[in-house]
Amino acid sequence: MLRNTYTLEVKKSKFIAYCYEVENTDEVKNILDNLKKEHKKARHFSYAYKIDNLVKKSDDKEPKNTAGLPIYNVIIKNDLNKILIVVVRYFGGIKLGVGGLFRAYSNCASLVVKDYQK
Repeated sequence: MLRNTYTLEVKKSKFIAYCYEVENTDEVKNILDNLKKEHKKARHFSYAYKIDNLVKKSDDKEPKNTAGLPIYNVIIKNDLNKILIVVVRYFGGIKLGVGGLFRAYSNCASLVVKDYQK
């Protein structure tokens, strides 16, 4: 179930974060499939989820640990469970570098969770 969204723009790249409450990996797969249909022109669908002891994170072709890890860190920092955060990225033509990507994904995930917890 969708709980919240947040959009962040960094150097012409658009990051759209989605926060979902999930019960199982089938829900995760369905959500990812639907987002890919909805955002056909997006370049990356990075995500992290935690369902009890089951954890997964994905950089989705971003440099290693620049997308999935910062999203996962937000989940852990906020002590969330049964949660999926997906950040859809539309590439704006300007490379952000490893640090820029890490910050952008971390900020976007933090802001979608901040609004979710209100």
